[in-house]
Amino acid sequence: MKPDLVIGIDQSTTATKAIAFDRRGHIVAEGRASVPLSNPQMGWFEQEVADWTGSVAVSLKQLMRKVSKDRIAAVSISNQRESFAQFDAKGHALRPGTLWLDERAHVEVKEIAAEVGAKRLHEISGIPDDVTPCRTRCRWLSKNMPKVWSKTAKTAEVHGVVARFLTGEWKTSVSSASPMGLLDAKTYDWSDVLLKAARLTRAQLPQLVASGEVMGVVTEAAAKVTGLKAGTPVVAGGGDGQCAGAGANTFLKGRAYLNLGTAAVSGSYGEAYAVDPSFRSLVAVGETGFSYETAIRTGTYLVTWFVDRMFHQNPAKNPKIFAELEAEAKAVPIGSRGLVLIPYFSGIMTPYWDADGRGVLAGLSGSHTRADIYRALMEGIALEQAMMTNRVAAVTTPIDHFAIVGGGSKSDLWCQIVADASGRDVKRLETPEASALGAGMAAAKGAGWFKTVAAASAAMSGKPVKTFRPRTKESKAYAELLSIYQDLWPQMSAWNARMQEFARRQA
Repeated sequence: MKPDLVIGIDQSTTATKAIAFDRRGHIVAEGRASVPLSNPQMGWFEQEVADWTGSVAVSLKQLMRKVSKDRIAAVSISNQRESFAQFDAKGHALRPGTLWLDERAHVEVKEIAAEVGAKRLHEISGIPDDVTPCRTRCRWLSKNMPKVWSKTAKTAEVHGVVARFLTGEWKTSVSSASPMGLLDAKTYDWSDVLLKAARLTRAQLPQLVASGEVMGVVTEAAAKVTGLKAGTPVVAGGGDGQCAGAGANTFLKGRAYLNLGTAAVSGSYGEAYAVDPSFRSLVAVGETGFSYETAIRTGTYLVTWFVDRMFHQNPAKNPKIFAELEAEAKAVPIGSRGLVLIPYFSGIMTPYWDADGRGVLAGLSGSHTRADIYRALMEGIALEQAMMTNRVAAVTTPIDHFAIVGGGSKSDLWCQIVADASGRDVKRLETPEASALGAGMAAAKGAGWFKTVAAASAAMSGKPVKTFRPRTKESKAYAELLSIYQDLWPQMSAWNARMQEFARRQA
């Protein structure tokens, strides 16, 4: 039997999916496993390394019950970014992995910026000084857990961990390494300057492999626990955001993807390296080029948080709650009756890069209802995205539409709000699994189906199933609201910094 499928493994924050795609990018079968998340202290977010690899094994095992292992031409990986762990000389995890959500390294952000220089840091890595990249937690671990750090033979992000699980080799993709904040983005290689700041050496990091290139093959041991055929090529994929870009075919002129997932992440593609506070320049999933990426750390995470913590609704017990809230919010006028939400509930990445940033719900009155708050949440993320995309387009290349994916893309109301607030078409793609598909495209290139990842993207990317166009009257109203929204954070950022400093002293 000639192999006619590729597998994209999407190891995200809450679940791992293994999806088999054909040459046209159609989903043939899939497997899924959940990944527990721990919040042991305020601002700490961790997962067991065994849950990363275990969920990969379970999801692949489920998938391989549905398709023959002889049909698989190659496997590739999409992963939650900036989540990483430390390993001893035998490859055993020394402690739980810390996640991209983790905020423990506030002090180290300032230390690294002072040591390297904030401007130089940004120019080398494509990422301004921020708490999210792995470099900050590396430095934190070296200071606060010296015994663990002294035993660390390898430090690897999720892609590197999964690659070793499947192939037995410490390798990872350049694309996945890029968000770690340790890469010289212009040379696609580890930066000695940034490694020194993070208290790391090259020997402690995986070997870098370009997206679409083979890293190794599935070992006999991995074959037994996954159901894959031993010897199946394992191809370098990339971080889930960059994979989503490939999956949504941002190689198309004028397109940006928007992933309304746990975080709201958007990116557009370009060949030129560019740095600006309004976006991160990350190595794209492809042979060359960059993903100009914006990130709101709380996307559907914020929706779930509000429904659970504020509205005291359990979606498992009331699966209709989201549809109910959307119907109520649809009846609320633009501007949520004077209510504005700033979605900085887990700090700010683009465009202000303020780890101390916190969410704001401004304009509350005793007359407001949960419908007003729910619409303000949707509008806040849409306005924030419109503000950032306008800046990205001004600095790089024009953006005239979004290809929208992720759980939030299932909401017609949210898609229309994004279209009206941004003044851009929003195209819901045929497949919502853009990150896994992007990994599948890398696998297809590595298997020799296509000469480039861009060619695979053109052939395999999902077609729009519905387009939301900006409406004239509503867009005019949102343009006015956007000017009001953009003024709020600059006026209160200094107050917020004082408040967070006070809170830390009371802890």
